[in-house]
Amino acid sequence: MTKVQPRALADLIKRPIITEKATVLLENNQYTFDVDRRATKPQIKAAIEELFNVKVTAVNTYHLPPKERRVGRFVGRRPRYKRAIVTLAPDSKIVLFPEV
Repeated sequence: MTKVQPRALADLIKRPIITEKATVLLENNQYTFDVDRRATKPQIKAAIEELFNVKVTAVNTYHLPPKERRVGRFVGRRPRYKRAIVTLAPDSKIVLFPEV
């Protein structure tokens, strides 16, 4: 287990991803998050387990390419980012949509 301060763990996970693909993955108990580009799989696992009190069985990560953005005649790039698909144990669950 990677020893990292709890505040640093919270900074690794930026936000959950709510897309059509991510919603389909929820059926397999897999959750998608934007994470810090420098985060490693053990750090992501520790952060998810600490923040949500769940048991993580697998972490898959991938880097998304930078996207071009145009403002008038000026072309720039949005920064690269990293996503993690986290698979939870069958008895674990993260509530992304609280019932009202």
